[in-house]
Amino acid sequence: MPKMKTKSGAKKRFSLTAKGKVRASQAGKQHGMIKRTNKQIRNQRGTTILNDCDANIVKKFLPYG
Repeated sequence: MPKMKTKSGAKKRFSLTAKGKVRASQAGKQHGMIKRTNKQIRNQRGTTILNDCDANIVKKFLPYG
């Protein structure tokens, strides 16, 4: 069997932790910061762990992790 290809868009946006969970950047932080509250901007720093149902979809695009 040939090797499975990784989706390059998913490769750039998601990464897997050591336990196999999917890490992603926080949503809603690209533009429009003036209309967001300071608390929301603070809480959207860094990365987050996806829910299991969303992570299962993403793992199909990252076959080799």
